Amino acid sequence: MTGEAQFRHHMIKEIFEQPRGLHDTIAPRVSMEQGAVHLEESRLSPEKVRALSRINIVASGTSRHAGMVGQYMIQELSGVPVDVDYASEFEYRNPITGPSELAILITQSGETADTTGALREAKSKGASTIAISNVVGSTIAREADGVLYTYAGKETSIASTKAFTAQMAVLYLIALYVAQAKQELNREQIQQHIAELLALSGKTESTLKCREQCEVLAKTFHKVEDFLFLGRAVHYPIAMDGALKLKEVSYVHAEGYPTGETKHGPNALIDETLPVVILATCDRNDRGSVLRYEKTVANIEGFRKQGSPVIAVATEGDQQISRLAAHTIFIPQAAELLSPILEIVPLQIFAYYMAVYRGLDVDRPRNLTKSVTVE
Repeated sequence: MTGEAQFRHHMIKEIFEQPRGLHDTIAPRVSMEQGAVHLEESRLSPEKVRALSRINIVASGTSRHAGMVGQYMIQELSGVPVDVDYASEFEYRNPITGPSELAILITQSGETADTTGALREAKSKGASTIAISNVVGSTIAREADGVLYTYAGKETSIASTKAFTAQMAVLYLIALYVAQAKQELNREQIQQHIAELLALSGKTESTLKCREQCEVLAKTFHKVEDFLFLGRAVHYPIAMDGALKLKEVSYVHAEGYPTGETKHGPNALIDETLPVVILATCDRNDRGSVLRYEKTVANIEGFRKQGSPVIAVATEGDQQISRLAAHTIFIPQAAELLSPILEIVPLQIFAYYMAVYRGLDVDRPRNLTKSVTVE
């Protein structure tokens, strides 16, 4: 891993700490030999899991984007329906929840006021609760029925990076745990998923090699004031978080949007002045991923005709995307539901260097705090 002497700011240092954070979050909770996921800290027994009728994921900001990815993971692997809410809106919609439901509350600091309020609302209605937090002994960790810590290490930069990827890893573990308890996956299938999880750390290390390319892109585009980030399905939340990172640290207006929705409005904005950052990876072993990819290729062709300088994140070796896009960042091949953890890395690095080239305080963006303790 790159030495600390090369890190000018906490944000880039924490981006490079993601391989270790993923390993430390995943490895203690899985057994390849047994083909099993162990989440005793959740205090969610297999009997309770089998009785679940719905899961509600509640969070704010980047943590909510992790929750959106988790929705795909849990529904795909376990078949349990999942809703995702903004923590700040949860209590105002009078959530219909109760003893047969589980609320997963996600917060890096464990002190987020809106998320703590949502936890108390869910508990008051009898739902089981699990907190996902990066801070041991935090308020939400103490008050929830169970807690699953992300072992990403202390995160100092206001823009969350390593906590975000660790949150997604924990949500994948929850998805496997629920599928395991409900017997939706057999031992061999769970072993395969565990192997893919354990490979994430090394793949993230490889993804970090895009640092220099992302810096060059930032140097090229740092004077641009508007970006559009696009992704389909489980990749859409990553487009949203890529846009959020850019807004947070570089003060550039950026919008994350579902790729298929561009014809319903945003297409009017796309021309040679608007860079489009699009997630165009493909898991060739997943039929749904291939269909999504084919539609994304058609979208890129359209944006290219409109003159947009397309920046694509693609699976290594994909020459079709590199021929179509103005710029292509390659990441290692990964399973469809795990590729978001790799996709966000170049978007984090790009946002970081955009802020650097704009001469901004990367770790302490204006008007933002690390822990939002006031609603």
